[in-house]
Amino acid sequence: MLRILLALTSGIALGLAFEPVGAVVLLPLALALFFWCTLHQSVRFAALLGLAFGVAFMLTLLFWLRVIGTDAWLALSGFEALYFALAGAGLAGVSRSRLWPLWSAVVWLAVETFRGAWPMSGLTWGRVAFATIDTPFERWFPWIGASGVSLLVALSSALLLWSVLHVRDRQVLAGGVLSATVLTVVVPWFVPVHATSDNTATVAVVQGDVPGHGDDLIAHHREVTASHMQLTQDLAEQVDRGERPRPSFVVWPENTTAVDPFRDLSVRQMLVMTSRMIGVPILVGAIVDAADDAHVLNQGIVFDPVTGAGDRYTKRHPVPFGEYIPYRKHFGASNFGRLAMIPRDMLSGTGVEPLRIDGLRVADVICFDVSYDDTISDQVRRGADLLVVQTSNAMFIHTGQIEQQFAISRLRALETGRTVVVAAVNGRSGVIGPDGNVIAAIEPRTRDVLVQEIRLADGTPPAMVVGPWLGRLSVPLALGAVLLPLLSYRLQRRKRTPDEAEPAPDDQGDDT
Repeated sequence: MLRILLALTSGIALGLAFEPVGAVVLLPLALALFFWCTLHQSVRFAALLGLAFGVAFMLTLLFWLRVIGTDAWLALSGFEALYFALAGAGLAGVSRSRLWPLWSAVVWLAVETFRGAWPMSGLTWGRVAFATIDTPFERWFPWIGASGVSLLVALSSALLLWSVLHVRDRQVLAGGVLSATVLTVVVPWFVPVHATSDNTATVAVVQGDVPGHGDDLIAHHREVTASHMQLTQDLAEQVDRGERPRPSFVVWPENTTAVDPFRDLSVRQMLVMTSRMIGVPILVGAIVDAADDAHVLNQGIVFDPVTGAGDRYTKRHPVPFGEYIPYRKHFGASNFGRLAMIPRDMLSGTGVEPLRIDGLRVADVICFDVSYDDTISDQVRRGADLLVVQTSNAMFIHTGQIEQQFAISRLRALETGRTVVVAAVNGRSGVIGPDGNVIAAIEPRTRDVLVQEIRLADGTPPAMVVGPWLGRLSVPLALGAVLLPLLSYRLQRRKRTPDEAEPAPDDQGDDT
């Protein structure tokens, strides 16, 4: 019972390490405590400990999901907790190895990678790397990416636990481990990765807000579109009067038009007029009807003042049960309960090339896409000069989700070595430098336009290659570390007589 209570406590502590609380000092302590809970326990009991840890962690992390519904919050948290049950079992499986701190970190990353990929693209929210903003760990992002930083945090936590367990009888060795951990964290500060060039561009970010309480964009979608158009036209007049510099292009947030601008004549005409007034391309966030009319696309569309609609980015990771209904036919008619809010399913995009905007190559991601590695690394490896995050988040405007996503955007700037431009309808818009620091920002729930000169990038940081491969390799390595000792034991047991047989590894250890 003590271990179960400590597992619950460590899960809550890990959740509090993330924004909006941001108690990052709890990050390694929470993981170390969870690792201790599973140390030398049976696989079955460790799975129970992992389930308790996962429930506490996800309920704390996803507290903002209650705005959709308490049932959605509880259901998603409970489902995600199953992955941590798997992690607990894996941690127990490797805890008898001499190198258990290393293998514990590999198991953690493997489960994190699996959780972020399956099913239905998985859920990447809650990767421990995403809680490392403004900590020494963040400087490793351009070298080893989000997966590498998660591995490093887990390894540091395991080494911290190992040092505590051996501090009396191996003081010298424990001190060496702690020193190595400090060096691991500090070294990147003195060996930075520079991907910026001497070239610059000027970007305008428009935040038009949502009327009323600010969290119901669909009910006010026409007003939201008109607000962004009006602010852009005001900017055009200020540019003509010489009061503000002319931007290279303008960024509008996700869902600034909730109707297809290619089919809605009034919206299309207003977009054409606005882009001609400002005289530069506008990157518009739009919901577009698919060719079959039965589905929709969430897109970032480049509207050029001369040539009209150009390159498009389609959101690659729509949210299950938020933007589409998996296995819809098994849920009956589309008007069943809350499923009626999603009458048409959103299709996933497949594009990997950065957008071409007035001679610039712009990596575009939409809302939750920013938490997935592939959406960003594919475009950066193909020469993107900067990164744009188009997001709505109006539904979560009064919750901690806004801060959690903005923290991820800051870490992506570090990881890619590129300036990140965040355009939100009424959340947290801003410009983030390649060092992860916020250069300029617009306060939530305000109507404003931000015009900022930014530095472009040249080159690809190692993280764009190393990070994804670390995640992929961790899965077979973790499986091998957990299964090979068990298989070896089974083979040895078959060679013995029944009287010589020993208890199975799963039956060893204290279940209390």
